[in-house]
Amino acid sequence: MTRWFEDIIIDEVHELGSHTFTEAEMIKFSKLYDNQYFHTDPDLAKHSHFEGVIASGWHTACIGHRYMVDFLFEVERQLLDAGERPGVSGPSPGINKMLFTTPVRDGDKVSYTMSITSKRKSGTMAGWGILIVEIVAKNQRNDLVYTQESAGFSKLRDYTPTLKQRLQEWAIQQPLLRKLMQRGK
Repeated sequence: MTRWFEDIIIDEVHELGSHTFTEAEMIKFSKLYDNQYFHTDPDLAKHSHFEGVIASGWHTACIGHRYMVDFLFEVERQLLDAGERPGVSGPSPGINKMLFTTPVRDGDKVSYTMSITSKRKSGTMAGWGILIVEIVAKNQRNDLVYTQESAGFSKLRDYTPTLKQRLQEWAIQQPLLRKLMQRGK
């Protein structure tokens, strides 16, 4: 999030946006990244269990991820416009679960939401918190098509590193000291 860890509200739902999937787009994506007949071949797919081309789950997930990133940049812009200093987002240590529950078909309009379901201070990265992020995607019939639970780092606003931590951080940034520290492990 581009809000400080302390400002993030648990279970607040954020509307990320909607995307209408087309067969041509699904085929194009899948030929590049998930080249399986039920994603790329209308003739074979219509005789399959799916009765037509369906979107790759990765396509569905990528659209949602893009909307999430766009949302975070928009929150940052709004905070800056209001004269506030935005928080700092960190990387994700991973995805806890990812489910594709209903196939996405040609013409389906999929709407994405995001919420933070829990948060805690990191035990290994001083000054950072860990957020559990849930992205939910539903089609125009309100069928759940995709859900993802992942973790992400968020900087603590009200954190002052100890002298030891500041020295360690400085030492890591020094190439010669970094080499010496790596040899000692």
